[in-house]
Amino acid sequence: MPIYDDKAEVRAELDLTSAEWQRYDADRRRDRHVEVAFVKHADGVVYTVMRSSADPAGPVLVFTPAEWDAFTRGILAGEFDQEERPALDPGAD
Repeated sequence: MPIYDDKAEVRAELDLTSAEWQRYDADRRRDRHVEVAFVKHADGVVYTVMRSSADPAGPVLVFTPAEWDAFTRGILAGEFDQEERPALDPGAD
């Protein structure tokens, strides 16, 4: 299935050079974090952008205000919590 990038035009026009990246540092032992910034676009909309601190020049996810709201509500509701999974038995078929 092809990947559809519905924000390619927005991403190309966002100025990330002055973005103020923020991250949650509860676990200071790890060197990889998710970072977010809020960037105003020429269309007047403030988009939320997300990247990995391990690769700051790498890909950036772009969220509209409605998408960011839905994402953060999902986090608070536990929609992305991982359940404890039993270890796989390498001898099982």
